[in-house]
Amino acid sequence: MRIAALDQGTTSTRVLVVTSNGSADIQLALRHQQHHPQPGWVEHDPLELLNNLQRCLEATGKVDAIGLANQGESCLAWDARSGEPLSPVIVWQDNRTAARIETLREQGGESLTLERAGLPLDPYFSAAKLAWILENLPAAQQAHQAGRLRMGTTDAYFLDRLTGVFATDVTTASRTSLMNLATGQWDPELCALFGVPLETLPEIRDTVGFFGEVGATPVTAAIVDQQAALYGHGCRNPGEAKITFGTGAFALTLSGEQIIRAPDKGLLATIAWQIDGKPQYAMDGGVYDASSAVEWAGRLGLFSDFSELAAFDEPPAISRKLAFVPALSGLACPHWDRSAAGMWLGMNSSTRKEDLCQALLEGVALRSAEVIAAMDGFLNVTDRLSIDGGLARSPYFAQFLADALQRCIVTQRFDELTAFGCASLAARGLGLELKPPRNTSTEFRPKVSADVALQWRETFADAVKRCRSWR
Repeated sequence: MRIAALDQGTTSTRVLVVTSNGSADIQLALRHQQHHPQPGWVEHDPLELLNNLQRCLEATGKVDAIGLANQGESCLAWDARSGEPLSPVIVWQDNRTAARIETLREQGGESLTLERAGLPLDPYFSAAKLAWILENLPAAQQAHQAGRLRMGTTDAYFLDRLTGVFATDVTTASRTSLMNLATGQWDPELCALFGVPLETLPEIRDTVGFFGEVGATPVTAAIVDQQAALYGHGCRNPGEAKITFGTGAFALTLSGEQIIRAPDKGLLATIAWQIDGKPQYAMDGGVYDASSAVEWAGRLGLFSDFSELAAFDEPPAISRKLAFVPALSGLACPHWDRSAAGMWLGMNSSTRKEDLCQALLEGVALRSAEVIAAMDGFLNVTDRLSIDGGLARSPYFAQFLADALQRCIVTQRFDELTAFGCASLAARGLGLELKPPRNTSTEFRPKVSADVALQWRETFADAVKRCRSWR
C-alpha cells in the first residue's frame, strides 16, 4: 500500500510517499515564487502552484490514495467553466485588507465573528481577502454576474482543477471567518458581513472522505497543514500539543469535543479534524514570522549558512538585554496587532551580527512561549512539547525554547510530520492505519531556573510593548 501526501505550503510544494511497511520518503520538493507587488501584499501565482502539484503527483508513481495539506488562509477566485484563475493567490501573510478590517471592527462586526466563527477580525483570515477580490478585480465581478465565479481557499481550487470536485474540508473552512464553528457550515450572516456571496463558496466536507479522483486514484483526505502536523505528531488527547516552526510558528493544542473560546487571550478556537461527522476541536495560536524572519536575516547578510545558527559562544542575548521582536508582519496571538513593527532593542557599539542572529532565534522562541502561556490558562498543556520545522533543527533554538517554556522539548529526526499526518488521514480514508515512520527523537530539558526564565519573558514582554507603540 502506497499513500501520497501533497504538502502545499507557503514557500514550497512537496510530496511524501508512505508505504504500509513504514517507509516514508519525499519524492519531490519544488519552491515557488513569492510576489510582493506592494508593501504588505503577498501573492502566489495559482498556475505555478497547480503545476508544481501536478509535477509532484507525476513523481509518485502508482499510489493507492492521495491526501492534500494546504496553507489554510490563502485564497483566490477562478472561473467555474474554464478553470482560469481570476486573481492571484492572496497569501495568509497579506495585510491589504487591514483598513477594511478596522472599519468592520469599528462597526461592531467582531462580536459576530467571535460568536459564530470563533475568530477575531484580522487580515490573516480568508473572508476579507475574498471580499477584496470581488470588490477590486473586474474579471471576478464579470464572472459573478455571469454565474461563473468560484472563490475559496487554495485547496478548493486545487481539488476543482485536479479532480473536478468543488469542495473544501471543515478545518480549512474554519480558517475563513465564514464558517459557523458549531454547525460546520457556511454562515449566511458572516458571508453578508464580509460581502462574500455564499453561492460562490465550495461545499464543506469531513477531513477524511472522498474528494474525487486524480486519474483512478482517490483523494481521501484534505486538511490545513497545521492540523495535519498536529495529527502527524501523534496528538490525540486533550492537552496534547505541537509547535511547527515554518514560515510562521503555529501552536495547536487539542481540546477534544470542547470548543474553547478565549478572545480576551487572543487564542483561536478551531477544528483539528473531522472524521465520520465527529469534529475534534483545538486551540490555535500563531506567530506570523518564524523561518521567514530567519530568511530575512540571511538576506541582510547576518549569516550565510543555517549551520551558523546551531550554537553561539555568548550567553543568551535576552539575558544581556538584547531582544528581537519578530513582528515583521505584525503580531498574532495573543496581541493581534498588525501595526506592530519588528525591531531589535538593546543594541550598542559592541553588538555583533552573531548577537543579532542569537536574539532573532530567541525572539521567535519567546513569542511562542507567549502563545503557550495563553493556552495554559484554559488547558493543561502537555509538559512534553513536540516541535518540528526548520528552526527545530537548531540545537540552540530547541534548548532555549525548553528553557523559556520550562518544558521538555522533543525534536524528531524525521521532520516531515505535516505530510505524514496528511498521509495518515488519507490512509484512514481507505480504512487503514499507517505505522509511524522509523524515527529518532531528541529531548531538550530546561537548564535554567524558573526564575531566570521568568526574567527573560518579562524582559521580552517589555520589548513587545515597545514594538507595539512604534507607529
